[in-house]
This record gives sequence, structure tokens and C-alpha cells, in this order.
Amino acid sequence: MSSSSSSCPSPANDVTVSISDAFDGGNITLLEPPTTTTTTTATASDEDGTSSSSSSAAVVVVKLAIKPDPYTELEETRHMQYFAFRATVVGVGGLSSSSSSSSSSPPPPLRVKYVIENAGDASYPVAWKGTTVCYNADLGDDDGWRRNTGTRYRDGTLTWEHVHDEGGGSVYFSYFPPYSYSRHLDLVARCAKQNGGSAGARVRSLGRTLQGREIDCVEAGTGKLQCWIVHRQHPGETQAEYYAEGLLGRLLGWDASDGVLDDVAKEVLGEYTLRIVPCMCLDGAVLGHLRTNSAGANLNREWTTVRGEYAAPSLERSPEVYHVLRAMDETGVDVFLDVHGDEELPYNFISGAEHTPRWGERLRNLHGAFVASYARSNDDMQAVIGYPPPRSPAEALPYLNVAANQAATRFDCLSLTLEMPFKDCASNPDPERG
Repeated sequence: MSSSSSSCPSPANDVTVSISDAFDGGNITLLEPPTTTTTTTATASDEDGTSSSSSSAAVVVVKLAIKPDPYTELEETRHMQYFAFRATVVGVGGLSSSSSSSSSSPPPPLRVKYVIENAGDASYPVAWKGTTVCYNADLGDDDGWRRNTGTRYRDGTLTWEHVHDEGGGSVYFSYFPPYSYSRHLDLVARCAKQNGGSAGARVRSLGRTLQGREIDCVEAGTGKLQCWIVHRQHPGETQAEYYAEGLLGRLLGWDASDGVLDDVAKEVLGEYTLRIVPCMCLDGAVLGHLRTNSAGANLNREWTTVRGEYAAPSLERSPEVYHVLRAMDETGVDVFLDVHGDEELPYNFISGAEHTPRWGERLRNLHGAFVASYARSNDDMQAVIGYPPPRSPAEALPYLNVAANQAATRFDCLSLTLEMPFKDCASNPDPERG
């Protein structure tokens, strides 16, 4: 677990702002003690424009930096973009303010300007445009998350202001709402308890991560067709595990008010045996990484060897992929889905395995049918905007180490990557909560 914490009193007041990432999935560094500036506002009410009142308000500036992932040998870089931290403000009511019209007015709440100074060095700096930071006073309240629509990216810095309540307290800020390891364990435990009936689930460990966490797999359904769905290969893409939670809720009946499975879920469970891995990169998730595990491996580049001296997957560097792929070899695969989040595009979309060695008319038709069906059944999905596919087998060949490409090649199956945005979804927008 990462840790960074510091606080600083305002020069003229007893106000302190403390910054910490010492929680599951936290990631931030406080670059220097917060500083306080004062802004003055004049209000003109007379006909000649003469100012009749003025007020001043303190603005605390907090300068931060995102911690990079460990060095990624294959890609020769240190990824970074995801951040999550807690800001605690104490003594808001003690801020100085002045007003020429009323000296007894209560002091205003505290405005804090947060500045991520190294945003321009992120893995995808172009993705900051249109990004709105998420915030919540209660890390455990799913409905409490909101977006700061005043977030701006300029000159390599990401900035936003937050008005803290007069009572002070803590607020969590993040690139996307965190999905904690404890919540992951609760999800797996809930599945394990539901081990009977038509919507029964079976939980098994496929192996362990480098830090000793179990690689949990939830099995459901009794059909002959084998479907594998993996989530959160990139740990900072927390929306992927929220997707896993929703998927399992639909398949196992949690979403139904009467606890009865809907007809679609029954049909799927009858035709398929589903093996669902809610989180591939557990170590990276706990450590607050964007794309890598604890050893610096980008799991979605570890599914086969594409560079002679870099053998993948391996127990020493990427046991998560090693164990999952071995289990896939044992069962065979008819459908494979890899669930991710995308930093730049404000859309949900699906990518395929175009021009990989087994790609042909059959897989092309299956891919088209799947995407069209998804878009018809869910208005959050669209089929127009997404990643441009490779134009030839030569362009696809260097990327056979990507999960969907390797699954299509290895099992001659429909193989897809589902991407969800970090930004508000442009095809179905909700600026405050989307």
C-alpha cells in the first residue's frame, strides 16, 4: 500500500489541509506544503458603479504529483495516469474574511485548488482534455460520487477547485472511483455463498499473484460452450471490476427485486459455462498502479512471447496471465471477453481481433453480430467510434501478446475487448455523475 501524507496550517489561520494516499489503491505525492492566497471580490450596487462592499476569501493551493508504476521492461516506460487520494481539512470556520458592509458575516467555506503538476508526463496526456475528476466524502458510498466539471488541463497541469464544507472533514478525489481489495473479497465471498440452484456459482483459485493474493475465478452456468470473461488487467481501470460486479449480479440474480433470474440470464446459463475473473491485477490494484502488477508487467502484453529474449507469460513476472491461460487451455474457449477502461475516448466500444492468424469470414460475422446486438440492447454502447483496427496481418502480428488477439489465435474463437470511458459517456451524458 502506498503512503503519502502531509499537512500545513494557513499562514494567518488555524486551517490545515492534509493529503494522504495511505489507503487501498491510493496514489499521489504532495510536492510541497500547501500555500494560501487571498482573492478579493468587489460588489457594485450604486448607479455610478461605485463599489459598496468587498470581500476576501482564502484559496489554498495544493501541488501534487502522480506516482508512476514500476518500470515496464517490454514497453520500456513507467506508466502513470491513475490517482486517488484523501484531502482532510481542519479549521475551515477559522478562515479570515472581511466585508466592509458587515463585519459579523460568517466566514466562507474553504476553497482549495488542487494542481497535479506532472499531468503532462502521464502515459496519455492527450486524454486529460475533457477529464473531470471524481470526488466523494464517503469512500464506501457508491451513490455519493460526483464529477468536478470545473476540471481543466493546461500547460501540463491538471487543476480543479473544491469548496470544502465549513465543518471541514475529508474528501476523496480520484481519476475514477476506486474499487478496493476488500470489496473484491466481498464480491467473491457473495458468489461463493450462492453455490446451488439454477443460478449457482462456484469459486476457485487459479493461482496466486506475486504478493500472494488469490486469482479468483467465478464459474456459473451448465452449458457446453465455454465463455471466459476477464476484468481489470490494468489495475487503474477500476470501472472494469464494477462491470464484473454488475455482470455477476445479473447472472446470479442479485439485480432482480424478487431474486428470480430473468429469461436472458437463464438462457445464457443454460448454453454456456462462464468463467469470470473479476480482477486480474490484484497487486497493482492495491498499490494504486495504472497498468502494471507489482513487478512492472503490463498483463495485457504478457499473453505470448513476441520478443525472443522476453518470455511471456512467466511465473516470475506475470503469474496472473500464466495461471489464467493455463486454465483456459484446460477448458477450451468458445467466447473470450476482456473488459477494460479507456482514458481518451468518451465512449463505450468493442474492439476485435482483426487480421490475427485465425481471422476470417466466420469470426468477422460473429464479431459484427455481437457488437450490433450489444448496441441494440444497451444504449450506453455504440458501434461507430473506437480503436482503428490493424489494416493487415503484418500490422496485427506484433500484438499477439494482447489477450483478445492471443485468445482468438489460440482457440479460433470470438474474442473481444470491451472498453469503457474514464470520462463522462458522450453518447449518454450525465456531466455530474456519468
